[in-house]
Amino acid sequence: MHDSSALSALRNRLLEADRRYRLGEATGMTDAQWDADLRELAELEERHPELRTPDSPTRRVGGAPIDGFVTVPHAVPMLSIDNTYSQREFQEWYERALKLLGLGAVAGGGLFAKTAELRLALEPKVDGVAVSLRYEKGILVRGVTRGDGEKGDDVTHNLRTMHDVPLQLAGSQPAWPDVLEIRGEAYLPFDAFEKANAKRAASGEELFANPRNTTAGALKQKDPKKVVKGLRFFAHGRGELDVAFAETTSGHSSFLASLRRLGLPTNPEAACVSGAEEAWAFITAFDTKRRALPYATDGVVAKVDAWDLQAKLGMTSKSPRWCIAYKFAPDRDTTRLLQVDWQVGKTGRLTPRATMEPVLLAGTTVRHASLHNADQIALLGLMIGDLVEIEKAGEIIPHVVGVRKDVRTGSETAVKAPLTCPSCSGPVAQADGEVDYRCDNPECPAQIRERLIWFCARDQMDIAGLGEKLVLQLCDAGLIKNFGDIYHLAQKRGEILGLERMADKKLDNLLAGIEASKSRGLARVLGGLGVRHLGSSAADALSQQFGSIEALIAASPDQLQAVGGIGPETARAVHTFLHSDAGGHVFAELAACGVKLTEQKRVAANATPFSGKTVVLTGTLEHSERGDLEKKLVAMGAKISGSVSAKTHLVIAGDKAGSKLAKAAELGIEVWDEAKLMAVLG
Repeated sequence: MHDSSALSALRNRLLEADRRYRLGEATGMTDAQWDADLRELAELEERHPELRTPDSPTRRVGGAPIDGFVTVPHAVPMLSIDNTYSQREFQEWYERALKLLGLGAVAGGGLFAKTAELRLALEPKVDGVAVSLRYEKGILVRGVTRGDGEKGDDVTHNLRTMHDVPLQLAGSQPAWPDVLEIRGEAYLPFDAFEKANAKRAASGEELFANPRNTTAGALKQKDPKKVVKGLRFFAHGRGELDVAFAETTSGHSSFLASLRRLGLPTNPEAACVSGAEEAWAFITAFDTKRRALPYATDGVVAKVDAWDLQAKLGMTSKSPRWCIAYKFAPDRDTTRLLQVDWQVGKTGRLTPRATMEPVLLAGTTVRHASLHNADQIALLGLMIGDLVEIEKAGEIIPHVVGVRKDVRTGSETAVKAPLTCPSCSGPVAQADGEVDYRCDNPECPAQIRERLIWFCARDQMDIAGLGEKLVLQLCDAGLIKNFGDIYHLAQKRGEILGLERMADKKLDNLLAGIEASKSRGLARVLGGLGVRHLGSSAADALSQQFGSIEALIAASPDQLQAVGGIGPETARAVHTFLHSDAGGHVFAELAACGVKLTEQKRVAANATPFSGKTVVLTGTLEHSERGDLEKKLVAMGAKISGSVSAKTHLVIAGDKAGSKLAKAAELGIEVWDEAKLMAVLG
């Protein structure tokens, strides 16, 4: 058939160009020619669907959206890796490996005593999202997130959109293993992250927080056409391999070489060294080099290279003994403090923010940093004009952690808390026993804007299309001034279409999102209003107890406080708001707009490991959105708290857990890591 041969020729030409693109070689065709050939191939496949193959380049552009994610087991578990944070800890890991292998250490001096030289494979620890790719007879058949290590979500539809992930391995059929399962890191380079945020800013959408979170969100898109552009991939490990292919490699470094021959990208910074001293020299040099790389890294992974030695070293209960991740200290640099601005939050709290001379830190240009509160400024002894030390430990918002008082010139000036609100010019006060300054004007424009942004956000009313930028646009245009105005926007279509970058389709999606939010229920509404001291967990507990806004308003402060997880301050704040003129107006208007102000009571679940327990989450969680996880734990009987105390039963600690983890250790409170949590949740 003519179409059959034309289709095959087109597909092969595009696959070859795709392979060359991944290798950084000239593709032999222009972008326009690529697009034209791709369109022609898609048309041929549409006419002859029986000729469409899993490796077709048309799969790159994404198929139809999926209804939901399917959880699938890993053929070989995706293991977590132990971390180490010092030179001594790294040496101790190395010497333990020698001892277990029966090689031992030879007497010597210095931190790195003379030891037997074990060959180590070293790779940068890219700050991305771990995934597993499965190829059968050279064709990509499945891509899965790490999940809990035993099973993960099938995200093949999104991984196919990444040019770094070959749909078909390089070479030809005889060279392809029957089964090749590789592990690697999906990540977003800095330039792609900046482009994605520039695009979101232009359309009025809320900005992405950082490259890693953006990658995680992209992989969980149900519609592959919405996956953020520019995602990349590095292969760095193995899962299930057919025996014949496994026997062609003797260790990790030769395995990576085989992957490169098959067209899979590996990190060009990877190296093999002999012994701990050479490994440490690599780590030290890479700590400097990584700052010029186009993607985020936070450490170096060291692996015993030889497969047979890895097998001898085996596993602990959760991690391989043959592998360790050395984590770098948080990025820190110095710059000049130019001014301190005070930002007004949704509850009237004034938060100081530093504006500094721009400095490059962890791959991004930093101009602003959090100062927390006036006490923090006093503790640092901070003055305008100071040379300050700033630190960024994996988060997008850096912090001022020190002041170079030794280089002061005398021209520095004191940082003063404002006497009036920078938004409404109303009085600012500090309540007894509190460190925060507050504006108590309920009509303060800055507070209203922040409350509206909070109300519309995902964890509250989850109004699709109404992100921070658009809320501010609507406020500036005078189209929304309170919560009820959101539900009257359909009557202002002409005025909204006059806003910059607004079109009919975008407006239709926004109005559909507003309509859908009406059914969220009392807990979401209550948690979205920005009532002081009232978080989402407390709002859920009150809504479950009372069931309707009428019953909630009728409750006394003592009845509110009797609800588990509600303290006296929260009870007083909620009661005051419910009986205020502003509170009464809000609920009356929302009810008139058709917003649901009742809550369906959950059926009591069977006893779970979290029933009746107060749980604190801290640190960065790799496999769960914090809000979703809190809701799941509450549904299983837990009470979520934001602080660790003697009443806390369990602390769940992710990566970079800080003072809360230390407090839990001090009080002897049970601590779980994320792997244990995922295992218990199943």
